[in-house]
Amino acid sequence: MAKKGHGGHHGGSWKVAYADFVTAMMALFLCLWLTSQDQKIKDAVERAFKNPFSSLTQQSAGIIPNKEASSTARTEGKFSASLSALEVEAMHHLKEDLAKLFKDQEAGQTAIKIDVTAEGMRINVFDRAHKPIFNPNTDVFTDYGSFVFDTLAWEIARYTTFHIEMEGHTETQKDSGRESGNKWELSTERANAARRKIVFGGVLPEQISKVSGFADTVPMPDTPAEDEVNRRVTVLIRVKQSVDAASRETANLQP
Repeated sequence: MAKKGHGGHHGGSWKVAYADFVTAMMALFLCLWLTSQDQKIKDAVERAFKNPFSSLTQQSAGIIPNKEASSTARTEGKFSASLSALEVEAMHHLKEDLAKLFKDQEAGQTAIKIDVTAEGMRINVFDRAHKPIFNPNTDVFTDYGSFVFDTLAWEIARYTTFHIEMEGHTETQKDSGRESGNKWELSTERANAARRKIVFGGVLPEQISKVSGFADTVPMPDTPAEDEVNRRVTVLIRVKQSVDAASRETANLQP
């Protein structure tokens, strides 16, 4: 009887070892499963770990695309609203990340200005004299300008559901330099150079919906038209809901 009691006292230790073994096997299975998937699934898993909102797509309620789920969403008409809410939340995360990356000790002298509006998020990248983004009167990036837009591209590329518009702007000048005589061309060329830069940095080409040059016609609010702060490239990030609303508005205006 004594031996029987002694054996019962030590009879549960194998359960702990077995649980560790099962956990290790599950981890191995997941690793083997991931390595066997195509690049699209691997990218989705990576985005899921970097940011839980960026992995959601219209074809899925999770990481793996699901045509059946997409069909159900269209039938019920609820998935788009849910996705837009997640996109808005993701946009706030993007703003916080960019604000940390471009934090400057000099008040009012930061490279970028970020505003979240009803239409999405507006990122103004300023081409100031003491920290130029472009070489004078050209669409060629300075080293600092390349750094700024490479950083923007790296952050924005994590969110593949956003729609992006690029705008070029200049300040009003009285001299006969290129920015005065050809300000329309220059503002457009700089917006297009910024588009090429962020696409090269990982942003999907199909996310770019518009590239425009506005010359000196749209100065910053409460800013003299001659102020250099108007010399900028604006990156407008829209969520799908706002893009759809803009498309409907345009359609309604057509005869």
